[in-house]
Amino acid sequence: FANNDERTLEEVVADAQSDLHQAEADMQAAAEQLGTDHRVDAYDAALTRFEALGGYERLARADKVLDGLGLARTEPGMPVAQLSGGQKTRLGLATLLLHEPDLLVLDEPTNHLDLDALDWLESFVTAYPRSVLIVSHDRAFLDATVSRVLYLDPESRTVLSYVGGYSAFSEARTHERERLQDTWRHQQDYVDRVQHDISRLKSEARSIEMSTTARQPGLRKFARRKAAVAKSREKKLERFLASDERVERPKLRWPINLNFGAPPPGGRAMVRVEDVAFSYPGQPPLFRHVSFDLRFGQRLALVGPNGAGKTTLLRLLEGKLTPTHGAIQLGAGVRLGVMAQEQETLDHDLTVLETVLKERPMSEQDARSFLPAFLFYGDGVFKRVAACSLGERSRLQLARLVLRGCNLLLLDEPINHLDVEAREHFSAALDAFDGTVVVVAHDRAFLRGFRRWLEVRDGRVHLSDGGG
Repeated sequence: FANNDERTLEEVVADAQSDLHQAEADMQAAAEQLGTDHRVDAYDAALTRFEALGGYERLARADKVLDGLGLARTEPGMPVAQLSGGQKTRLGLATLLLHEPDLLVLDEPTNHLDLDALDWLESFVTAYPRSVLIVSHDRAFLDATVSRVLYLDPESRTVLSYVGGYSAFSEARTHERERLQDTWRHQQDYVDRVQHDISRLKSEARSIEMSTTARQPGLRKFARRKAAVAKSREKKLERFLASDERVERPKLRWPINLNFGAPPPGGRAMVRVEDVAFSYPGQPPLFRHVSFDLRFGQRLALVGPNGAGKTTLLRLLEGKLTPTHGAIQLGAGVRLGVMAQEQETLDHDLTVLETVLKERPMSEQDARSFLPAFLFYGDGVFKRVAACSLGERSRLQLARLVLRGCNLLLLDEPINHLDVEAREHFSAALDAFDGTVVVVAHDRAFLRGFRRWLEVRDGRVHLSDGGG
């Protein structure tokens, strides 16, 4: 949606069902004429078209879609221009779902959705009676909704098809890589053996040739036979290496290499939150009576509907906001690391290299040796942050956290712009991190690594173990 879109939310939703609304109006107009000129045929035609487009069931679906995507409480008369980025994304998704196309194409549909909306969208897509094409990095969502995975292989530049969801695809890819690696290894063993035999035969032929005299024609003939065998095997090997039978060495993708290292020492008590309430000026409280403690090494996930106050609570812990009631106290020796959802902590005027050098004094060579671990290579380190993709900025934020050496990480939607492989490496790095972690996230596969959940909902919080 354009920033100057003057339509209201209600009008946008109505536009998504304009064909149905027009059919309903035609049907009502035909119904009004039934008593005057008995135009039954016209009414029947209008009714048939209305029902073919989904009828009242499809009209009622608008409320269900808005409710499912967390937009039901948004004022219907609010101009689209005043909606947040997340609300615009969800409204765009809602209008697409209401069109009910024969092919539903969803590009990263789970971004900006809370867990409730994710569950609803998952059910909607699973029950959708037509074809659906999804681009997504949400592993749990893909497992629940798709029956086939198309993989764009960067090595062969081809599209490969796999039956099943993401987990089945991942397992199949792992087996393929292992099988290809074994095939290549056996091929190399064969090539090494043949090359060794060729070298041995040539060496033996030369040795015999040099040690014989003209009076030993039999030995010289034997030497020439050995040399001929060596030449024949050499040509056969060359033909094999040039043929389609030869297996190229599998290219190992260079994954993001994320290691937060040992956290700096600190006290056992990291965070204490006592009876905290917060409200923005002129607004009702987002939440009240929030109390919890965090000790060294604990991991806490903040979950709840969009707009409930998860990011606000994270900013309170960071010290960017002040509670309207209660107190938040950080323990002795706490070194804070923050990864912001909107990436506002990055200076867009700096280059990738300058950002790293600003974080920790080091030589340019050391910085350039460090950055490939986060997939910044060659001249890519001179790219300005403003020109970086959202995924590149996320990796740059991770690089800063590693350099900072923190024992308390506050992460707001840290994996939103990371691909599946990077998400898996990030999860593994957090598992290996001994410090304290507080995260806001909606990726259910990622959240499985957090045993404590703090749900923020309807102005209250509920602390649970084991993910709710």
